[in-house]
Formats: sequence, structure tokens, C-alpha cells
Amino acid sequence: MPFDNLGKLLAEKYPDRFAAWILGEAPGTVRVLKTELSIEPIRADSLVFLQTRDSPGKTLRERILHLEFQTRLPSDPPIEFRMLDYWVRLYRQYQVPIIQVVIVLLPPAANTVIQDCFPVGETQHRFRVVRLWEQDPMVLLHDPALLPLAPLAATTEPQALLRQVAAQIAQLESEQQRQELSTYTQIFAGLKFKQPLIRQIFREGIMRESVIYQEILQEGVQEGLQQGLQQGLQQGLQQGLQQGLQQGRQAEAAALIVRLLNRRFGGLAPDCEGIIRGLTVEQLEELAEALLDFEEVTDLERWLGRSHG
Repeated sequence: MPFDNLGKLLAEKYPDRFAAWILGEAPGTVRVLKTELSIEPIRADSLVFLQTRDSPGKTLRERILHLEFQTRLPSDPPIEFRMLDYWVRLYRQYQVPIIQVVIVLLPPAANTVIQDCFPVGETQHRFRVVRLWEQDPMVLLHDPALLPLAPLAATTEPQALLRQVAAQIAQLESEQQRQELSTYTQIFAGLKFKQPLIRQIFREGIMRESVIYQEILQEGVQEGLQQGLQQGLQQGLQQGLQQGLQQGRQAEAAALIVRLLNRRFGGLAPDCEGIIRGLTVEQLEELAEALLDFEEVTDLERWLGRSHG
């Protein structure tokens, strides 16, 4: 999916939230307009019709918020010319004030000037430009509708920001919203990060925000410490602690995976659970990644057969 089209999809899905972000104020009534414009039709990315009153009893204000998402600059035809063209077509059709904003997703090449005006002769057409890499990520992080854009915001620690976005998405109550926003965010993040890193961080986010994970983590730590102490008494303090820590890590990982698989498939056969608890730490790490793709318990059984056979 082209990145510009994904921006259009989000703006049409959450027009009030995008309007509030861009304008710095909560809009009143909002309505998404048809984006195809007359006379040799062209399509704008997002057109939002805004109706607001400054205070009760005041005259109703009607405006159009026109958003364009731009991945890279320069473009052909130039974005500044297109903005003038859109403005003329919109004003001819609706006869209301128009706020135009270009949201640039990525920094352009060095020495590229980002235009916010189309000057030709006596004509001076101006519009706003939002440079996403200069935006405060906290504003985007606090609104689920804007989360997919957050990985591209200003930060000195890009991977930490991406992990924070993944954690925020994992906390959303609606499973459908989690899935949708996770997909959108990973697509946008692809502009800045490598795909293996994106997949790893989002899988970690889902796991670590799970209540089940937190419970099992505590259980695993306690079990590991207990085993470490017992081993230390039997084989000597130093050797026992080293082995106990390793066993604790293995027990923690095995308990986590067994609990997740029980929840997903409604219970595991005792022999499967026994095999899982006997896997090495390295094998458990491989299983933790693979289980996200399992659809049926037979997928697990085949994986165990290959890894333990």
C-alpha cells in the first residue's frame, strides 16, 4: 500500500482526530467530503468539512481542511502547484475558507527547500507544511488515531520510540483496533526501519503488555531462584548460582510459552507440555517466535516434532 494512500485512509477513518492535531483545537461537526474534484478529475488525499461555533449563540463557521501526504520531495508535478490547483477546484465547488496542509513524512535530500508557497507573477498561494520528523512524538502517542505516524516523529532514540509505540498499541482494549493500528504503524515504520527489527519489536510489545506474561514472568523468576538455591546447596555456591540462573531463565520461558499455548488452544496434551518444559533456552526462544504463526495445535505438534525429533 503506498504510504500516501495509507495517510489518506487514516485521515478519512479519524477525521476529527487529524483535524484536532493539525488545527490545535477540537472541531465541532466533521464530515469527510468526496475527494474527486471536478474538471479533469484529480483526487485530493483527504478533505474534511468542519463546522464549529466559537461559543454558544455565535455564527456557525464552515471550513474545509485539506490534507496531502507526501513521502518524498520534490514531486512531479510540484506539490505547491497541486495545492493551488486543489484550492481553485475546492473553492469553486464549496465557496468556504480552505485550510491546506501538506504532511511530509520523510526528510528530503540535503539542500532541498520545502516550499509552502506557489509564487507566479502576482499570484501568491500559501499553505501549511507539517514536517513529521520535527513533530513532538508525545502528541502522537497520546492519540490512538495518530499512533501510526509516531515512529516518524522527532527523537534521538528511534528504536526506543518504536518500542513505545508498539507498547501503546498493545494496551488498546479493542482487538480489531490493535490489529489495524499495528498493521498501519508497521507499514509507516518501514520508511525508517528494517523489517526484521519492526517485526521483533511489535512481537515483543504484544508479549510484554500481556497480563499473562507479567504473571508468568514473576512465577518464572521465583521458580528460577528457588532452583538456583537448591542447586547451590548441592554443588557449591558459585556453581549452583550460575546453573540456577540458567535454569531459572529456562523455567521462566517454558512456563510463559505453556501458559500462552494453553490460552490459545484451550489446553495442551501432557506429552506436549512435557516436551516444551524440556526444551533448551535457545529452542524456547525459537518456539516463542514461531507460536505467533500457529493457527492450530497441529502446527505446534509439527514444530515440536521437527525440533525435538
